[in-house]
Amino acid sequence: MAGTETVITCYGLVQRLSCEDGVIIVQSATYGRTDAEICSSNRRQQELANTDCSRTVPRISDICNGKKVCEINPHTFSLPDPCFGTYKYFTTIYTCVPTQTSVTCEGGYSTLDCGSDVIEIISANYGRTNTTICSTGRPKYQVTKSNCFAQNTVAKVAEQCDGKSQCSVRASNSVFSDTCAGTYKYLNVTYSCSNLIKIYDVIYGRSDRTTCAAGHKYGQIINTDCSDRNAYAVVAKQCNGKNKCLVHASNSVFSDPCPGTSKYLIISHSCKKL
Repeated sequence: MAGTETVITCYGLVQRLSCEDGVIIVQSATYGRTDAEICSSNRRQQELANTDCSRTVPRISDICNGKKVCEINPHTFSLPDPCFGTYKYFTTIYTCVPTQTSVTCEGGYSTLDCGSDVIEIISANYGRTNTTICSTGRPKYQVTKSNCFAQNTVAKVAEQCDGKSQCSVRASNSVFSDTCAGTYKYLNVTYSCSNLIKIYDVIYGRSDRTTCAAGHKYGQIINTDCSDRNAYAVVAKQCNGKNKCLVHASNSVFSDPCPGTSKYLIISHSCKKL
């Protein structure tokens, strides 16, 4: 897997992600301000002062994952304002993942094989997006339609294949919905093979009074509404795409969201291997 890339885009500009080799997999995407210098040109001091402002933007991964090039206007998204009056920017961290592609004509079986590694589905479609694939011997009316998509394809294939070393999926209307009756379809699946860390969720703070409570005073565990909003981005940057990583549960690594409270670090992750 290639190294991690970070793209920072000031509010109002176009964000561009690209992979020379492989496809884009977004590790984290945030909107806000965590640094007073970034995107500060010609801005008033009061627009830059708040550096504890961040909100995740999952829509960027929804749009860009699985593509080689992705250009978006994230400022056009309907996002809640995490810090009114602060000039914000978008920070997207992504990797370029080597992929494999399987194309199977309707009626056949798509077999995905990652050997000793495991499958992660990047993109999939059952339908037809051009007139030449799986067209041999077919009447013209069956291959003319090239905007045929089964919306549930990714979910169906991922359910059968994600986390396995091998899987087989039938390219059939009985497995996927038939969104273009009369059109001869095919199943196109893009997937990667890996056994690397993927971070799903991170909490640095305190959300209950029992975890890591031993030896602490009551006043240090009473605040259960304590969470560093940048914790996911910090851990994802250190760990995603690696075989192993070490993260120190410390205010020196994360911000201190609640001074005086004893905090702990919870990380939800997958090693993508059964």
